[in-house]
This record gives sequence, structure tokens and C-alpha cells, in this order.
Amino acid sequence: MSTKDNFIYVEHMLECIQRIDEYVVNKEQFYNTRIVQDAVVRNLQVMAESSQRLAEEIKRNYPDIPWNQISGFRNILVHDYLGVDLDVIWSAVEQELSSLEKVLVEIQKNDNEKS
Repeated sequence: MSTKDNFIYVEHMLECIQRIDEYVVNKEQFYNTRIVQDAVVRNLQVMAESSQRLAEEIKRNYPDIPWNQISGFRNILVHDYLGVDLDVIWSAVEQELSSLEKVLVEIQKNDNEKS
């Protein structure tokens, strides 16, 4: 896989996180607005799908990110959509995305320095 491909996937993941940040005003709004829930779930799916396509080398270089859990989360969102728990989604949004975003920005920065 080329560096360019990895850059595209990292960029796409960051875009999904930014969209989620735009959609979610607060916890109450998230729980009470189906369209926001749908938009968040969709962007989490896309983000997780992009993470699966990153080179294994990148994943090894950033072992603090639970890449396998992100992949598993994507599978739950896609295949077990009737069982999606809003509390789990909210927890991911509130507790996980900002740290993932920081790492993705770091990956992007390190990739740019190599170029």
C-alpha cells in the first residue's frame, strides 16, 4: 500500500470525526434526535472501515490505538444494526474520538515529514 493511500484513509477518518463533532451539540440532543444518531453511526461506520484499510505498519507504530476493537465496532454497526446501543455510541463519541483524532493528526504529520 502506498503512502498516498494511507494518507487518504487517515484524511477520511479525520473528516468523519470532524463531521461527528459538527453533528453532535450535546448528549441530550444526540439522544433525542434520530437524524443525528443516524449521521453519527454512519460516520463511525465509514471511519472504522477506513481504519481497516490502513497499512499494518501504521497500526504497529501506534499500538495505543485499539485497531482491532475499531474494526470489531464497525462490524457491529454494520451487521448488528438492530442491536446498536446508543449508550455505546455516545461513549465512543464522548470518550474515544478525541484521542483517536490526536493520533491521526500525528500520523498525518509524520507522513508529511517523510514526504
